[in-house]
Amino acid sequence: MKQTVIFDLDGTLIDTEKYFKIFWQKAAAEFGFHMSEEQALKLRSMGKPYVLETVREWFGEGFDYIKVRDCRRKLMSAYLEKTGIETKPGAEWALKQLKEEGCTIALATATPVERAVEQLKQTGLLEYFDEMVSTTQVERGKPAPDVYLHVCRKLGVIPREAFAVEDSPNGAMSAITAGLKVVFVPDQTMPEGEVEKRIYACISDLTQLPELIGGRDR
Repeated sequence: MKQTVIFDLDGTLIDTEKYFKIFWQKAAAEFGFHMSEEQALKLRSMGKPYVLETVREWFGEGFDYIKVRDCRRKLMSAYLEKTGIETKPGAEWALKQLKEEGCTIALATATPVERAVEQLKQTGLLEYFDEMVSTTQVERGKPAPDVYLHVCRKLGVIPREAFAVEDSPNGAMSAITAGLKVVFVPDQTMPEGEVEKRIYACISDLTQLPELIGGRDR
């Protein structure tokens, strides 16, 4: 049976999620706010409306999300321009294996598609993808299910018949709520609570993915 596998980008395929944490904290500090590591981690893959609500709870109305976010983007972009973008362990190998097995491969990311395309070009992963969708194209970002439902519609697949590969709780819950089978690949935190109960599997890195998808009863 031909499988559909939908990947998150940051922290799942490319090793950038750790920099979101660092530069959220640095950007907040630029505006006089102390953002803890735990708080920065909670923002991973979170859609804009949810981020706005969350940072207002933490810091009050004086926290200008747009200005802080733009500062974070500027700082992070400047850093990555100097260092380059690395892929997560096994990323290209896993994508190659899945493609050779006839899988349809898609992307569901919080990153705008144009930027995602550029990052995938830089890392040599772009050729493996059949479809890409960003949360900027749907009403609600992760952890809402919109982006996964949208990409499944574009691919013409039933969500419960597709796999999602995610590294963060917000991303995993987005795919779980949409009805996909979620493979969790921990980047900075392990799955916990409701996420841990509802994922299909948790693997240590992407080298385990092709066998998992091809070798388990579905």
